[in-house]
Amino acid sequence: MGRAGASRPCLRHLQPGRVSVMAASCPLPVTPDLPTLRAKLQGLLRFLRDTLSISSAHTVDFYTESVWEELVDLPPETVLAALRKSASEAEARPSESRPLLEAEGETGTTDFPKIFCETSQKLVSVEAFALAAKYYSIQNLEICTPFEQLLVALQGNQNQRIGKTLKAVEFMNMKKSHEVQAMSELISSIADYYGLKQVIDLGSGKGYLSSFLSLKYGLKVYGIDSSNTNTHGAEERNRKLKKHWKLCHAQSRLDVSELALKMSKERKEQNAIKNKADIEEVFNNSLTNQEKMSTSDFLPDFSGSVISNIRNQMETLHSQPHQEENLCFENVFPLMDLLPINAIEPTSSQQIPNRETSEVNKERRKMTSKSRESNIYLPLTSFITADSELHDIIEDLEDCLMVGLHTCGDLAPNTLRIFTSNSEIKGVCSVGCCYHLLSEEFENQHKECTQEKWGFPMCRYLKEERWCCGRNARMSACLALERVAVGQGLPTESLFYRAVLQDIIKDCYGITKCDQHVGKIYSKCSSFLDYVRRSLRKLGLDETKLPEKIIMNYYEKYKPRMNELEAFNMLKVVLAPCIETLILLDRLCYLKEQEDIAWSALVKLFDPVKSPRCYAVIALKKQQ
Repeated sequence: MGRAGASRPCLRHLQPGRVSVMAASCPLPVTPDLPTLRAKLQGLLRFLRDTLSISSAHTVDFYTESVWEELVDLPPETVLAALRKSASEAEARPSESRPLLEAEGETGTTDFPKIFCETSQKLVSVEAFALAAKYYSIQNLEICTPFEQLLVALQGNQNQRIGKTLKAVEFMNMKKSHEVQAMSELISSIADYYGLKQVIDLGSGKGYLSSFLSLKYGLKVYGIDSSNTNTHGAEERNRKLKKHWKLCHAQSRLDVSELALKMSKERKEQNAIKNKADIEEVFNNSLTNQEKMSTSDFLPDFSGSVISNIRNQMETLHSQPHQEENLCFENVFPLMDLLPINAIEPTSSQQIPNRETSEVNKERRKMTSKSRESNIYLPLTSFITADSELHDIIEDLEDCLMVGLHTCGDLAPNTLRIFTSNSEIKGVCSVGCCYHLLSEEFENQHKECTQEKWGFPMCRYLKEERWCCGRNARMSACLALERVAVGQGLPTESLFYRAVLQDIIKDCYGITKCDQHVGKIYSKCSSFLDYVRRSLRKLGLDETKLPEKIIMNYYEKYKPRMNELEAFNMLKVVLAPCIETLILLDRLCYLKEQEDIAWSALVKLFDPVKSPRCYAVIALKKQQ
């Protein structure tokens, strides 16, 4: 990504009274500049103007509004076959990720084969549609900064402060664990880079990320959540977690120390048998010879199979899982960090005297106690808006980082606005979610609204374009293409049930729009008939009005057309990354527009199969 116009910042980040872990001369990765991003946006908008009608169509209205006939001029079998072929070809040729790069013009747009009919605006080429959707996805636009590349730049040649001494700690489900470990390592690296100790976690929820940052990386974390229930739950969970954490540390240290002493004793016995004559000769040597003895002469032999055995036994150390939170820890420490100073039996009068050893141990315990006391996590309850005043929430606010893991709806863009408007916040790392809950400035322009700051759009270009996605398109952006690609498909039958139910409600009850939701009834139902009966009751409609025969006639009528719904939803899934790219590009461009920001980027933090909302928006301010 070494294109013209891209900047390679080198942040001079030393602060009074602090020493940065990172060398100031190490550059952060190059990221696309604002003109480049705007050119990408122009091309993306050109494509979305033609395809937004597909993303905006609601599955509930699929049959009542004849969506397939209105938008697609192909048989569903053709669409499904073409999408499957496109997916298999992409898997077979992953290196050809940007097959149309050479066709890109100066404006960032690309000439694709005809996708839609110029007269009817219906989809006529699935192959061209899939190719264009792939081209305008975030991965292929070359706007993402590799996670590992960023970590190398932040950490340089330095090892992580504690990250290198602890193996992965599991005290949550696999998805959350994957997210928390990746994000916490990045946050800790940024904190080290800037020499910061305070972190503000917005939308902290159950406090998993906050607890991990505090306990593993020694950061002072304020977790702010709008739910009082979440705050109290997080506080109690952190108390139990901290107790288990200390017990595991103590037990691991004890077990490894005992193991090291045992191995030392066994090794000494072996040496005594094999090398009795040599040992006697060593101990009979003069004081001069004793002074020449190297450390390896009197330390236990931890090389080869011995150290391997220790490591294997250390890796099997587990604490008992907590019944309520299902907490489980795996701790692995460097051997020499765990050995107590007096674990090595002196073989020379030149060894450290016992009194001096005792003083060293006391100082070491004192430092350990002090470092543990710095690990603070404080859950707070507050509803955060773009205008929230942090000094009113956090009394000891200092230079800090602001983070958010899967901040819902407007909280993600508000996190970025708070970051840009508060001088104390030196960096931000935000992973959003729930795009359908974003407020859109140009969605309902006919309605009066006093809201001044909207979730979308944020950047000047999209505001000038008065761009609007709409709720259905934003909801489709949450579809997980990667999960579908590995066989974790959409729940076609439940979506089919809901679409047919909507036609029944329209025909038999005269209701075209309903504010009530059926909810997750499908999993509780034994058949389509049962589904309709339960749904009607939940919606407050008289189910006795419909005999079983009428209900089943609707089912038989639409059953042969279920593949239409399946094919259409696959088109929406293929488009999903493009809508998400638009939302993320909007946020990145907003950050690029700010004058006091030295560096900003999009980074893919998570495995999208494990965690579909996997992109973080990251920015660092200029330092004086």
